[in-house]
Amino acid sequence: MSGYLQPERWWAGKDSNLRRLCRLIYSQLPLAARAPTQDCVNEDSVLAMPTFDVVSEVDLQEVRNAVDQARREVSTRFDFKDTGSTIELGEGEIQLHSASEDRLRALVQVLEEKLVRRSVSLKALTYEKVEEGSKGTARQKVLLAAGIDDTKARAINRFIKDNAPKGVSSQTQGDQVRVTGKKRDDLQNVIAALKTEDFGIPLQFKNFRD
Repeated sequence: MSGYLQPERWWAGKDSNLRRLCRLIYSQLPLAARAPTQDCVNEDSVLAMPTFDVVSEVDLQEVRNAVDQARREVSTRFDFKDTGSTIELGEGEIQLHSASEDRLRALVQVLEEKLVRRSVSLKALTYEKVEEGSKGTARQKVLLAAGIDDTKARAINRFIKDNAPKGVSSQTQGDQVRVTGKKRDDLQNVIAALKTEDFGIPLQFKNFRD
């Protein structure tokens, strides 16, 4: 027995080979043959599920193009001559001004026609009350939708809860709604259902992740 180490002496000290379980077991295997143990699996990879975001956005470049086109048309039309009609794009809004409410309504029509041609949804527009300007003129502010507010988000979440397949859930994240499901096809069905419902604002579906 003198040629063998006694158990007590074999365990007497630590050496540099003591490592974490997952590295110790596979350190001598080829890289291609190594597979992480449960201790080494990234928790995010286990919990990851297909998701997408419901957002409400407006392409400001297309809005700008529409405003420019509307402004050029107004400047050449005889029925707007000497009415002082203007269309100005501001921060998140469009300001309209004309000689009377009648000309203001015509100005709105021109603007909407140009927006539709640029594929900007009219649901993105919120018209404020017409105000009286100087010398009996009329003016109006048109707000551009930016994000999904709390009221709309609750309506979208309720719709998803009532109509989505089992295993699909949603929650509000800032000014958008995150939808999560077990299957990609289930999320595609949710998108199709949301497209058929009118929430009063334009909706887009982005950031689809498997």
